[in-house]
Amino acid sequence: MNLDIDFKKWIFVIVLLSLIFIISIFMIPDINLTSDQTANEEYFRARVLELEEYQTEQGYNQQALVEITDGPLAGDIVEIENEYQANHRFLNIRLEEGLRVVLVSFEQNGERDIYLQDIARDRGLLLALVILALVLLVVGKVKGLETIFTLFITAFIIVRVMLPLVLVGWSPILVTTFSALTIIVLILVIIGGLNVKSLAAIIGTGSGVIIAGFLAYYIGNIAHLSGLGTQEAQMLASGLEGLDFRGLLYAGIIIASLGAITDVAMSIASGAYQIKNANPKLKFKELINHSLELGRDIMGTMANTLILAYVGGAIPFLLLLLFNQMSWLRIINMDFVATEILSGLAGTIGLVISIPITAFTAAFLINKVNIK
Repeated sequence: MNLDIDFKKWIFVIVLLSLIFIISIFMIPDINLTSDQTANEEYFRARVLELEEYQTEQGYNQQALVEITDGPLAGDIVEIENEYQANHRFLNIRLEEGLRVVLVSFEQNGERDIYLQDIARDRGLLLALVILALVLLVVGKVKGLETIFTLFITAFIIVRVMLPLVLVGWSPILVTTFSALTIIVLILVIIGGLNVKSLAAIIGTGSGVIIAGFLAYYIGNIAHLSGLGTQEAQMLASGLEGLDFRGLLYAGIIIASLGAITDVAMSIASGAYQIKNANPKLKFKELINHSLELGRDIMGTMANTLILAYVGGAIPFLLLLLFNQMSWLRIINMDFVATEILSGLAGTIGLVISIPITAFTAAFLINKVNIK
């Protein structure tokens, strides 16, 4: 029986993933995201072999021999120059022998110029990724493997489908809604299987994230939020015309709250299933009450999780505001601050609303199945 259910689950997942892959192959290739500015750029990893340093009036100058370690120039040794100031920490790189760096190459008039771009940090990120995968596999075993698979799927849909379509002018609201619903279905079916628990969680999660997104969009219009409160958004606006930045606010809320709301909805649906399984004579209304009680217990911690996630990302900015002793009236009315506050509030509202929706849906579907 279990093998049959698992087989059906993976057939469903494979079919849905195939459709997504076909969409990404036949819709995305026609999108040219390369600008004239970046068309001539090429990046390489390299390692510092030798280093000479001397002091100047502005700081320090370094002459380094580096070996390119990947790409068509792998094995080539080139000389680069780097300047830094000892007391500056912002955009300040100090080279050391053995340090791995990223180089950028520009080709102009048949000549190639190579400069230092940044320190290579991808190995550290890869190490963290490997540790995460090992922890998931050791603790979760098969479920851990399924979790890794869902993380890969989520990243693929966002990076390969959602973001490119938004960049070329598709509605952020429509694209993000479609992407989020697809992610929700795939995650919950892979983790929970093809059953009433997953269906109830899908309905609850989908309702919660969409309500959160539209609430943020609606209140954002009332509050006259531009969606251009960050430096990144302003840079994007200078290079792209016609992009719906208020729609991006909606998109950000949906993606940011997706994980927490999915967790809450699946916990409630699974709890309702277990309660009914332990007491098959439990009536519909009683099952709803038990599910709501479970949801209330989860609500406090998960609501804090969402709010703290937004606060954590804004700590340097908040410290800057306190350091400059800005007035509360000015702070609360800044576009960026108002956007972050609205994002946290709307996401939390969506999470709370998903609780009764999931509880009712789970109770209804589980009673329809008539668990004995």
